[in-house]
Amino acid sequence: MTPVRILLNCPDRETARALAASLLDAGLVACANIYPEIESHYVWQGARQVESEVPLALKSRADLLPEIERMVRELHPYDVPPLVAQHLDFAHRPFADWIAEMTGGAGA
Repeated sequence: MTPVRILLNCPDRETARALAASLLDAGLVACANIYPEIESHYVWQGARQVESEVPLALKSRADLLPEIERMVRELHPYDVPPLVAQHLDFAHRPFADWIAEMTGGAGA
């Protein structure tokens, strides 16, 4: 089991909460952290943008990423949800085991 940290920005707190709840209820993530609002700067369709966004961090297993991506694409309001995942080089063994347990996987 390879634990991953998934990062995703949402347009508002309500969207972040809804995504977190859906992913938790589906057993695809072990936990979700919703951060305070941030200011994002980016270029979209040729125009520079500055928007408020709410970061969402999720902990899960690498093998669940395709299903997580499917659900995020279905529920996220952006045309291109900013979804990225990082494989964790280290995770405290009891924490990694808990992630596996909460997401229905075998132990770490």
